[in-house]
Amino acid sequence: MASKSIRSLSEALRRLSLSSQTCREAASHRIPTSIFTRSMATEAPLPNITTSVDASSVADSFWRPATTVPLTIFNFPSFEPQRLESWSTKHLHLPLRRDILHLAVIYEGDNTRQGTASTKTRWEVAGSHRKMRPQKGTGRARVGTRQSPVQRGGGKVFGPRPRDFGTRITRKVYDLAWRTALSYRYRRGELLVCADGVELPFPQEFAALVASGELSDELQKSFKAKWARQVLDANNWGRRAGRSTFITATPRENLFEALAEVPNYGRALDVADVDVKDLLETGRLVVEREALMEMIESHQSDLVSRVFVANAAVPKTPRSGEVLVE
Repeated sequence: MASKSIRSLSEALRRLSLSSQTCREAASHRIPTSIFTRSMATEAPLPNITTSVDASSVADSFWRPATTVPLTIFNFPSFEPQRLESWSTKHLHLPLRRDILHLAVIYEGDNTRQGTASTKTRWEVAGSHRKMRPQKGTGRARVGTRQSPVQRGGGKVFGPRPRDFGTRITRKVYDLAWRTALSYRYRRGELLVCADGVELPFPQEFAALVASGELSDELQKSFKAKWARQVLDANNWGRRAGRSTFITATPRENLFEALAEVPNYGRALDVADVDVKDLLETGRLVVEREALMEMIESHQSDLVSRVFVANAAVPKTPRSGEVLVE
């Protein structure tokens, strides 16, 4: 029995040695690569891998947004181009923000309200505060004093009282609304910038008649109105184009008087009297370059840092008004 077991064990060891030898021979045998070649349909060329990168070429390939936009300066009233300037995109090319424009217009409207409406209460109405008639014995309804709100001419209950309707808005948001309104008009082609000294010239014959005193005030007003209508219609700035708003750095006598006679064609405003709503109301803005520069410089608080940090780079204010072509 023991010999049989020893015989079986030796047979198993012999078979195990044969199988390990077969595995070693199979591992040493190499399969030719020509058997597993890919067809032309599945074969793809390997990409060209660059081991070194040129920093200058990569930097040039990146997209950089434009930092300036062109602005044409015209002569008035001939509307001839005078020169081409570059203005910062942060001044005249901001995206449209209806929410900010809405906040600015509501802020201006609320602070324009006078809030002087006032009514008298029963304690402010003049007259005696005695009881009008006895409580009983007359057969009529019981009444109190003459100042009662029930009586005619009596006090007002919950009536309006003088109050302040003004609301508040941060300065940076309000300045952003100014430049957003100007940018909206610029992108739509409704912002026309003229050279400094915008004035409406009258014919020499009219000036001579006015100097001699041969024209009455009514004739002068009618001529100025007719002349303003002709100038605006010639440039397509009049009533059919949605009226125009002229903004000047200082009041111009002829321009302001002529446009005051034709409010349906346009209006003239001093830069100190302009609000965000004025920039959005009419169909076109005709602005002096000096007035536009003043509006930009006085409404860029969100672009200028007022915090001083030692040994820190101070951000530069965007520059506008550089002449490109003259």
